[in-house]
Amino acid sequence: MKGKAEQYRVIDEMIRTAQFVRNKTLRYWIDNQGVKLIDLYKQCAIMAKEFEWAGKLNSMARQASAERAIFAIQRFFANCKAKTPGKKGYPKFKKNTRSVEYKTSGWLLSADKRCLTFKDSFAAGKFKLVGSRDLHFYAPDEMRANQSGASCRRILRTTLHQCGAKRGTYSDW
Repeated sequence: MKGKAEQYRVIDEMIRTAQFVRNKTLRYWIDNQGVKLIDLYKQCAIMAKEFEWAGKLNSMARQASAERAIFAIQRFFANCKAKTPGKKGYPKFKKNTRSVEYKTSGWLLSADKRCLTFKDSFAAGKFKLVGSRDLHFYAPDEMRANQSGASCRRILRTTLHQCGAKRGTYSDW
């Protein structure tokens, strides 16, 4: 993604917020064993009200961060149940998250599929997409609804991941 240094700083803030949400939901699970995904979703809504800057992140992006925490928990229990030799992978707090996942809302792809605009309260703005991923293959309706949309969202998440991997080196942008 091509953007300005200030836009990349905003993306860093988005990524840090998603990391905070994931770690906070993991802490909630540690303190309250046996909670379900719906409970973590409710915790995300509470966090949005409790922390003003966490409320700036799109609700679906907050929920995706909570899903990542619950998937780590489920993987741990699956490894325990399967009696996997060695370490079982107890869920850990993330320190260096490099991505934030937007699913069906919070972003808008331009008609020519060359620009991506983030629509949440962070106001990161419009980015020019660059790279080898071809979004022209997908119809606009497919990007949000079905399995092809999941592929498109994966591409967008990868793009954000690649952008976030350069954190702290604004002079390179």
